[in-house]
Amino acid sequence: MFPWSRPYCPCDPATKDWIEKSLAYLCREFSSNIFTDRLLVLPTEEFFSLPYEYSRESAEALFSRICAYMEVSESRVTLKFHHEPNKILFVNDRGDYVPGPYFGGLYEQSRRGHVITLDSDELQHPAHLIATMAHELAHARLRGEGKVRWDRYDEELLTDLTASVLGFAIFMANSPRVWVSQFSKWPGTEFNRPEYMTAPMYGYTLAHLAWHQGQRKPQWAKYLGSHVIHDFKDAARFLFKTGESTFITDVKI
Repeated sequence: MFPWSRPYCPCDPATKDWIEKSLAYLCREFSSNIFTDRLLVLPTEEFFSLPYEYSRESAEALFSRICAYMEVSESRVTLKFHHEPNKILFVNDRGDYVPGPYFGGLYEQSRRGHVITLDSDELQHPAHLIATMAHELAHARLRGEGKVRWDRYDEELLTDLTASVLGFAIFMANSPRVWVSQFSKWPGTEFNRPEYMTAPMYGYTLAHLAWHQGQRKPQWAKYLGSHVIHDFKDAARFLFKTGESTFITDVKI
């Protein structure tokens, strides 16, 4: 076998370790997950039977469906919409885009429960809107249930991963929100740590699901976008060939 054809993990060692440990943690916290009995939500009529229109009413109906999938009581959530008509993209000294004072979604806590504010521009892109909703509702499952503190160093990463293990991995993988300027370092290492999950991280996460299911080419993989499918294939090949993961190796099919 040529050296360049050896299976490899698309994530660096620090990221790989974080994903494996975090998957184990989340599966302990949420006994119903995509590795046990929870369905992987797909962009099909089976999961989203109502036609979507560019309107707040349609978005509210979509949000109601996602609340049910994420097991968040809709009665405890206040949904708001925000519009910024004069958005400006900012860059840093290196020319990298940086996040401005705008957001796709925002989670806050109130006496009543949860407050989720969505950028109304997101309504134009239902797939991205679903990912944003799932991410903010994952905040409700984590921060709202007192499982993590808001100032935890990897809180946004863990929120992305929570939305994934609670069913929305395909949508999250297809709608990554990664800014080069937001990279810092994993604690105690020289490896870059993103603020939100990247395509290789989603690929490695979903490869664990395929490995757990014993399916090298799962049917759901056809719904992955072009920017993540190669990372998924590389990660799946790595796991099926080497089995080098600390997560669920004892219960893998």
